Amino acid sequence: MRALVVRGRGATPAVEEVRLPAPGPGELRVRIRAAGICHSDLAMVDGTLAPAYPLVLGHEATGVVTEAGPGARLAVGTPVVLNWAPACRDCWHCRHGEPWLCAANTAASVPRGETAAGEPLQVTLGLGALAEEVVVPERAAVPVPPGLPPAEAALLGCAVLTGAGAVRNTARVAAGESVAVIGLGGVGLAVLTAARRAGAAPILAVDVVEAKRELALAAGATDFLRSDDTLGKEVRARTGGRGVDHAFECVGRAATIRAAWRATRRGGAVTVVGMGGKDDLLSLSALDVFHSARTLRSSVYGSTDPDREVPELAAALAAGDLDLAPLVSGTVSLAEAPEALARLARGEGARWVVTFPD
Repeated sequence: MRALVVRGRGATPAVEEVRLPAPGPGELRVRIRAAGICHSDLAMVDGTLAPAYPLVLGHEATGVVTEAGPGARLAVGTPVVLNWAPACRDCWHCRHGEPWLCAANTAASVPRGETAAGEPLQVTLGLGALAEEVVVPERAAVPVPPGLPPAEAALLGCAVLTGAGAVRNTARVAAGESVAVIGLGGVGLAVLTAARRAGAAPILAVDVVEAKRELALAAGATDFLRSDDTLGKEVRARTGGRGVDHAFECVGRAATIRAAWRATRRGGAVTVVGMGGKDDLLSLSALDVFHSARTLRSSVYGSTDPDREVPELAAALAAGDLDLAPLVSGTVSLAEAPEALARLARGEGARWVVTFPD
């Protein structure tokens, strides 16, 4: 089968022929219908997440079960959304109601299959979903209703789950509270969508790219602001001079975390959704931390339990209650995926989705 493979840190990804093993006990083979291209894939390419290579990229996808290994319960033909952080249900975090922090999900890549030349192959976050097929543990496949639009259903496994969970579970945004979202990639736009569904107002979308304005307004923002030195002033002008109740940082940089901190009112909350580098250090004064009474926290995978929340989001998508069209900038073939990754790196669009013929 074909897959998008990167062979080393900073190398250019390319489509290659690879071989996957047959599903073992409790495993499934899934034919991919659509897979999103995420900033985390860029972090695999540039080595930020320190994976092993050669590596099949991709971790956000939907598909159909085509083969079940011994003991697997999902039937062939079941539509699924892939879960890159399936909970073991047995570690301390899982037993204490934090499956998104499961101790079994710490590896950026895991070995599975081989290249056409017989080299051991790695797959991103246990999935390697930018491929025609994957072989995954059954617990990494969440059943969803048939007939969902593939390009939108694919996003349920990462961007939408992360953004919706950050709003609903981590920050617990209430109707009438004010929100700012810094960074309008797929996850940031998903945060906007979730904030609108929660009844937040105003909802301020922030990005350095003016072209994100229309995307932001379509996703649910009430205002679009350019990210510059006047951001704090502009936010306060729209919130009675206070700053927002909730700021969501969806970039993963110390500079934008500080910008979110400054845009938040005293007593408000900053939720860091973007994943940053280990050497990008954040500095806040001890007096500011005390005097502002703000809360600073992160949201890992939206603080969600995907086994419960992916079906809820899928049902809302099927019923027309969840509009994800603004998040999809376009669909491309697997051969076009390297250029879509380059567009993402340049800040163009929101989510580019690779689709596969039926």
